[in-house]
Amino acid sequence: MQKIILLFHLAFLLIASKNESLLQNKILFVVSNQQTYGKSTLKTSNHFGEIVYAYDVFVKAGYKVDFVSPKGGSITFGYLNKTNPIQKKYLNNTKLLNKLKKTLSPEKVKISNYKALYYVGGGAAMFGVPENKPIQKIAIKIYDENNGIISAVCHGTAGIVNLKTKGGNYLYNQKHVSGYPDIFENLTSEKYKTFPFSIEKLIRQRGGNFTYSNKRRDNYFVTDGRLVTGQDPSASASVAQEVIKLLQKNK
Repeated sequence: MQKIILLFHLAFLLIASKNESLLQNKILFVVSNQQTYGKSTLKTSNHFGEIVYAYDVFVKAGYKVDFVSPKGGSITFGYLNKTNPIQKKYLNNTKLLNKLKKTLSPEKVKISNYKALYYVGGGAAMFGVPENKPIQKIAIKIYDENNGIISAVCHGTAGIVNLKTKGGNYLYNQKHVSGYPDIFENLTSEKYKTFPFSIEKLIRQRGGNFTYSNKRRDNYFVTDGRLVTGQDPSASASVAQEVIKLLQKNK
């Protein structure tokens, strides 16, 4: 009888260990299904560099990456730089391309599997994601219940503007946050006119300390607690590296 109890105990520990390992090694990327700037005919997409620079860091470190979008299914990506070795590498990566064709819808996400979430930028990030309640729920549960990490880069920071913790405060309240600043936006362009809000202004209005570098492509990012945000594509890999550091620290 004691041997049977011992075997059950060992089996339970093995399952628990496996589940904990799964939790520690899965990252959820948030992308948008949007194909145009608002209701205009101007085409937009998710930023491929911001996807693959971070993706490359995570998978090389042994993490598995899943993708979620408001509607699930296929997404568009752009802002391509085919001379960049990492982008070139993943443009021919069947595994990643299949993931981008078959992103998860929010209801198919098993939230308990993830310890970190990463919002991808690109013009598409301004639409569909920030106001999506199911994705907000996923993010807050990862942050509050899983003691997880929220990260974003460039226009991906739009995804966090509506996030509130269980206490009712905005997740970034009194925290340092970065994203694509207004000084680099073309405020008079037809594309910008479709934006539902200014990331910088809204973060500040809601109690965040929005910070940025005055230089473009400066690999600028900030870490404040379990929130990691980057200014533009140049910070994508660094944001991923910071997320990994926090995950390893919180093990």
